[in-house]
Amino acid sequence: MCLILIAYKQSARFPLVVAANRDEYYARPTAPAAFWKDAPGVLAGRDLTGGGTWLGVTRGGRFAAVTNFRGPGTNRADAPTRGALVSEYLRGHAPPVSYLDAVAGRGAAYNGFNLVAADTGQLCWYSNRDGPPRVLGPGVYGISNHLLDTPWPKVMRAKSKLSAWLAHDDGRAGGLLDMLADRTEADGAALPDTGVGRERERVLSPIFICSDNYGTRSSTVLIIDAGGHVAFTERSYAPDAELTGTVSLEFDLVTAGAAQLRRAGAAAV
Repeated sequence: MCLILIAYKQSARFPLVVAANRDEYYARPTAPAAFWKDAPGVLAGRDLTGGGTWLGVTRGGRFAAVTNFRGPGTNRADAPTRGALVSEYLRGHAPPVSYLDAVAGRGAAYNGFNLVAADTGQLCWYSNRDGPPRVLGPGVYGISNHLLDTPWPKVMRAKSKLSAWLAHDDGRAGGLLDMLADRTEADGAALPDTGVGRERERVLSPIFICSDNYGTRSSTVLIIDAGGHVAFTERSYAPDAELTGTVSLEFDLVTAGAAQLRRAGAAAV
């Protein structure tokens, strides 16, 4: 992933809302989201090169997603795939903060990343380019290719649009998918400086990226309501930004997870 927006306990109806774009090289093969045959409780896409995933959710209410941390010249070709951190969590049973504590112990082995892990009672974030894992309280959060809530233009714009969507409280994914398709480039003065050059910063500045060899490959919206009902939508795109497929799945969480979400919804601001 290269952009993750999360609204956590900001709505009594929808305790968890996620809107995310995966940006990747067009040549990297990918399988669209589905329940995995080797892990039937996991719903996620699959990176057919590294074998992991960028975002997924389980029937029990576990959720995880990863973004790369942009650091040109610092990446190692022999580093393990970061997508395995997501699939490992989704397949496991450790609480989010416990899992991220364990990841932090081996975080130096990986190229830079942000990792979000959640279950029906806890949302946590960790980056191996920052300090220890953090347990996050209710709020609207944004992560791109820097740290949590770094105020890049795309992050700020997307957080604002997610907050506006929450104010309508209608639960439909369409508005969030439209937000994820926004190709507005940032003003030159607002561009970050991450070491890739001014022109590349401009190309990478929209919420939805489209360039010659790299861009937004998929957009995902995950909405879990207070009753434990999950609505998952993924749109996949070709290199020219043409829509190539849509996955829309709905299911109910296991009873224990749904009960915790009802309590979370009741306590939401």
